[in-house]
Amino acid sequence: MGITQEIRDQLSAKFGVLFPHLDERQQRLLMGAEARLLGHGGIRAVARAAGVSEATVRKGVYELEAGEGPLGRVRRPGGGRKKAADLDAGLRPALLALVEPDMRGDPMSPLRWTTKSTRNLAGELTLQGHKVSADTVGDLLREAGFSLQANSKTVEGKQHPDRDAQFRYINDRAKDHISSGDPVISVDSKKKELVGQYKNAGREWQPGGEPVKVKTHDFLDREGPGKAIPYGIYDIAANTGWVSVGTDHDTAAFAVESIRRWWQARGRHDYPHATRLLITADAGGSNGYRTRAWKSELAALAAETGMDITVCHLPPGTSKWNRIEHRLFSHISMNWRGRPLSSHDVIVETIAATTTRTGLTVEARLDTDSYDTGVKVSDAQVDALAMSRHRFHGDWNYTLHGDACPPPRQGAGMETEARSPELPNDVAAGSLRDPELTGMTDPQLDVLVSALIPALARRREQTRRERRGGERQRARGAGAKDKLSDEDRILATVLSLRKIGTHDLLAQLFGVTGSTLTRAVQEVRPLLAERDHAIPPSTARFRTPADVAAHLGKYGSRPPSEIKPAC
Repeated sequence: MGITQEIRDQLSAKFGVLFPHLDERQQRLLMGAEARLLGHGGIRAVARAAGVSEATVRKGVYELEAGEGPLGRVRRPGGGRKKAADLDAGLRPALLALVEPDMRGDPMSPLRWTTKSTRNLAGELTLQGHKVSADTVGDLLREAGFSLQANSKTVEGKQHPDRDAQFRYINDRAKDHISSGDPVISVDSKKKELVGQYKNAGREWQPGGEPVKVKTHDFLDREGPGKAIPYGIYDIAANTGWVSVGTDHDTAAFAVESIRRWWQARGRHDYPHATRLLITADAGGSNGYRTRAWKSELAALAAETGMDITVCHLPPGTSKWNRIEHRLFSHISMNWRGRPLSSHDVIVETIAATTTRTGLTVEARLDTDSYDTGVKVSDAQVDALAMSRHRFHGDWNYTLHGDACPPPRQGAGMETEARSPELPNDVAAGSLRDPELTGMTDPQLDVLVSALIPALARRREQTRRERRGGERQRARGAGAKDKLSDEDRILATVLSLRKIGTHDLLAQLFGVTGSTLTRAVQEVRPLLAERDHAIPPSTARFRTPADVAAHLGKYGSRPPSEIKPAC
């Protein structure tokens, strides 16, 4: 008996009810069972009723007749559609070549200057003959260990060789001050803020669909409140902050005035017996180590308070390590996120309301005073300051003294913070050989000089012969005398490579012009390089001959008689 249309309709209805509840293999087995029950012609009838190919039904019959147990999966291993990367062996290498970092990848890559989204990558791969979708590109990148990442601020620029040593030095000075009950503060200027209805980064809870409306452009309104300049002082031991919100300019005078106001309002009450103050600051900005006005203003503050004010600067390129950045400023930024800083009063009140779970408290005051820019401080004014530079990196570490002639401080830190009594302004030539400046003993320096003088004479004679175009016509020793002896040329080069000061300073110490000293260094330096003789840089830095004299007076090994008396 043939398979009637009625049977086909019944099968079609059954399949329509059951198939939505079955997976692919279960459907295949059901169709195979029905085909076996129908006998001859059953495979074709079931295939038409189910709307599938006869091969699919036949496969179900074979699986039933094989008597296999449950597979635990829909398809057999290896079944289903093959991955694009398996079908196209060149897809992965082509993709990795496109996403290779720009500094290592192909300079002619078509996506070198384009956003490397999965859509752009898929489009470029398709043009290269690798047909692939954006989703597949994303899967392949994740398999290769790639992920979406933002930039990470970790590169600090050129790292100074004494970076770690300076951090250890700062740490030792801070421990010494804190243990003796003297204040240690971290200072810095926070980013200038626009005052008014300007967008502020971050989000804050508001009724749905009712965000705070701010200006579409962050252009300073000249007729508005202007800018706010927060200058912070963070007391490391007490975990308290003070912020002066300026309205004029971020100058050295403004920075020191902020410290002065902190001392008058908080510092002198928190530390009534303090005799010295340690300030840690960045290397640049209004409180940078090269800013003369900063030192001048601090000297005035030291004279007012009668305290010794020691400043230790963080090495260049390490401003993010300043304690105030992550102990004070970061919490202030989180406290006012998503809120327009509509007025100076709002800024002051928001800063003052900043607290943390660790007990941070902050005070804020508005400073409406004017601070002139372009203030010049002359060399003579700097030389007149009651300031002593520390033995280790005197450019980064120095002390402004509250007393013009303070007695040496007893205890820890004495060798770096005690200021010597009256010191001469000039340095005798013999003192320039001091191991404190040259970094080598007298015998070591003598050996170096003895080895270089013959080579220096030969090189000088060869240079002069090339300039003359022949042999000399006058006897040796005739003509103008050299301003520097060969020994002094070598010594000047050693001091130059030690980086104790500029060529102008070395020229003053040797009593010659800057060009003469520079020529001497240019003559000797290649001879040192030929012998692989390295001159390690000193950690002491000097600006004037008086600085050198003061340093030798405290740390030099030469007898005082070798230093010329002051006129």
